[in-house]
Amino acid sequence: MRPLFIGSNIYRGSSYGRLHPLSIPRVPTVIDLCRNLGWLDTDNYRTSPRAKPSALYPFHTEPYVSALMSAEAAQSATDLMRDRHGLGGLSNPVFPEMYRRPATAVGGGLLAAELVADGGVVYNPGGGTHHGMPDYAAGFCYLNEPVLTIKRLLSMGLRRIVYVDIDAHHCDGVAVGFDGSEAVRMISVHEAARWPFTGALEDDAAGAAFNLPVPRGFNDSEFDLVLNEVILPATADFRPDAVFLQCGADAVTEDPLSRLALSNNAHWRTVAALRALSPRLIVSGGGGYNPWTVARLWSGVWATIVGHEVPDRLPAEAQSILRALSWVRKAQPAEALLSTLRDTPRHGPVRDEVRHAVRQLRARLVAD
Repeated sequence: MRPLFIGSNIYRGSSYGRLHPLSIPRVPTVIDLCRNLGWLDTDNYRTSPRAKPSALYPFHTEPYVSALMSAEAAQSATDLMRDRHGLGGLSNPVFPEMYRRPATAVGGGLLAAELVADGGVVYNPGGGTHHGMPDYAAGFCYLNEPVLTIKRLLSMGLRRIVYVDIDAHHCDGVAVGFDGSEAVRMISVHEAARWPFTGALEDDAAGAAFNLPVPRGFNDSEFDLVLNEVILPATADFRPDAVFLQCGADAVTEDPLSRLALSNNAHWRTVAALRALSPRLIVSGGGGYNPWTVARLWSGVWATIVGHEVPDRLPAEAQSILRALSWVRKAQPAEALLSTLRDTPRHGPVRDEVRHAVRQLRARLVAD
């Protein structure tokens, strides 16, 4: 099957609010760039459906889904919605598409599961909302698309799924969804001592997870070690029927909500390497709060999936898409963020604490 890209117009113009980290355009910019570069057309693009409420119940509670829909309809949250369901606060505010947008992301994930039934690769950049909990919103995530997508894969008869998460923040909602699972192996690389403060090295989710918290300044050389010594061996060892990669873009140097130091090459290498380890691959977005770095990283993910060469310098029309972006945090980025997609590699020393953590997880993998 030809690789497929899932998108929707609901992301265009939708914002969590002017000062929220998700005030920025993300999926629409990726779509526009990939179309401009000739990488995306009607043959490999699919419009995401919106998941029906009943499709959310395999993970989310009916009272929560009802509250989310009601808050969107009223454009306000009651005290109960705030206190019980986490709706209407600073992180998970009321905004016009607060139910329809995440339900569309989930619909994209469910469609992706169906599209890879017989094998293939599907990209759903609007997905990856890995903090959503069964009964409440958390970390900008109202619904947990990865959990629901993986549950759909399992319901289709797949027996072993590997979930890889390279977002800067730990996938706490996914961990809740598959704690103790024998069918799902979770592998998460995330910044240590960063919200949500879960995913410790020793936390194996009752045997279901390999968690690797990494220090500030985590660089490309350290990531290469983790990719080759933990992510790829732990994935291959599980012999997965499908791999789900959450490709959050917030682990690069320029992101405001982490202190990691990766280049986008790390994410692209992960996509390419995982594709060879399973007959089915679903790639989602996730975090990412700098409009230029998200657009560049996620566009490069699609280029990697479809096998297109990333140009050394973007054509003028593609540059104009990046130059038209604005951000309340920064008036003008470095020129490279406006004229290129690929970051300069950010190599550096591999610190002892990273080597030690890798050795611990390798030992556990051998023991298992």
